[in-house]
Amino acid sequence: MIRMNSHYKKLKASYLFSDIAKRVSTFQENNPDTPIIRLGIGDVTHGLPEACIKALHDAVDEMAEDQSFKGYGPEQGYAFLREAIAKNDFQSRGCAIEADEVFVSDGAKCDTGNFQELFATDIRVAIPDPVYPVYLDTNIMAGRTGEFLDGRYQGIVYLDSTSENGFVPPVPEEAVDLIYLCYPNNPTGATASRAQLQEWVDYARKNKALILFDAAYEAFITDPEIPHSIYEIPGAREVAVEFRSFSKTAGFTGTRCAFTVVPKDCMIYDEKGEAHALHALWNRRHCTKFNGVAYPIQKAAAAVYSPEGQAQVKALITGYLENAAIIRSAMKELGFDCVGGDNSPYIWVNGKSDSWEFFDRLLKAGVVCTPGAGFGRCGEGFIRISAFNSKANVVEAMERIRKTLT
Repeated sequence: MIRMNSHYKKLKASYLFSDIAKRVSTFQENNPDTPIIRLGIGDVTHGLPEACIKALHDAVDEMAEDQSFKGYGPEQGYAFLREAIAKNDFQSRGCAIEADEVFVSDGAKCDTGNFQELFATDIRVAIPDPVYPVYLDTNIMAGRTGEFLDGRYQGIVYLDSTSENGFVPPVPEEAVDLIYLCYPNNPTGATASRAQLQEWVDYARKNKALILFDAAYEAFITDPEIPHSIYEIPGAREVAVEFRSFSKTAGFTGTRCAFTVVPKDCMIYDEKGEAHALHALWNRRHCTKFNGVAYPIQKAAAAVYSPEGQAQVKALITGYLENAAIIRSAMKELGFDCVGGDNSPYIWVNGKSDSWEFFDRLLKAGVVCTPGAGFGRCGEGFIRISAFNSKANVVEAMERIRKTLT
C-alpha cells in the first residue's frame, strides 16, 4: 500500500493565492461587465527590457545552428552569468562573493522552498509573521511542525512583525537553528537597517544558526543607508544564504531565472557537532535535482547587467515605485496607516477591519488586493497592495477605492 506524507494533512486547505483566484473568478462570473484591476499577486505587467529580448533572440538563433547549439549546461549556471552576478550585485558593493558561490535557478520561490531539505527535521525554525507562505508551508511538509492551533503551527518560533516594532522583529530570546528573513519584506514592504541586520548576524554566529535571507526585492531600495545584501554585514558570510530573483527586477516572472548565494565559509553541523560546508551540500542537491536554466534565458538575464539593460531595468523599477507612491498617498489620504511603498513595490495597509472582509469590499469595486491574514496571524486586519501594474490602472484603482470607501 502506497502511503502519503502525513505532514501534508497539516496544511491549510489551500494556498493563499489560490483562494484569491477563486474569489476573483466567482466575482467575474457574477459581474462580467466589471473590469478587474489586479493589485494582489506580485506579478509584473510590463514587458521584458529590450536588451534582454535582443539577447534572448540572439541565443535562440544560436540554438538553431549545430556549431553554436547548447545542450545540457552546467547545473550551477553558465560562467558568464555567475560572473556578472558576483561582480555587479555583490563585489560592486564591497561583498566578497565569488562567481562559484552563485547558483542559478528557475526561481527564488523554488530555492527558498527547497533549501530546507538540507537540514534535520528536528531543528528549531524561526519564521516571521506575517510572512511569504512558502517558508512556512515547506517546513510543514518536511515535518518540522506540530498541528495548527489558534492560528499557528506548534513547534515554530514565530517572529511577530508589528507596527510597534516597525515590522522588523527583534532576535528571539531562545536559541533557534534556522531563521527566515526577507527584506525589503514581502508582504509588509518594510526594510531592515544595517544595525538590525547586524543583530541577526551576531545572533546566528553566537548560536551556530543559519539565516536564509530573501532579497528578491532589493532592487527597489532607494535609501542609500539600507543594505541591499546581507553580505554587507560583517560576519554574514559565515551564517547566511541569500536568495535573489530576476522576476521583479527585470520582469522574468514568466521566463524564470533567479539565483542563490551560498558562501564557502558557511558551515552546518552533523549529529556529532562536526562542521560541514553548506556550499558542497547545496551543490550536491542542486546537481542531483536540477538540470539548469535554459541557455537563452541565462543570456537574457546576463543582459540585465549591460549598460542598456541597467538603464532599462531602472526605468521599470522607477515606474513601479511611482505606482507605489500613488497607492501609498491615496490610502493615507483615506485615513489608513501604511508601511512600504518607498523602498518596496508593496504597500501594507492597516484596513481597520477583518482582512478578508476588506478584500471583498475592494473586490466589489473591481480591485484585487491580498488579505493580510493569509500571511499569518499578525497580518490580520491588514491588506497588501501591489504596485505591479500600469500607472493608468493604478490611478483608476485608487479612484475606485476612494468611491467605495467614502
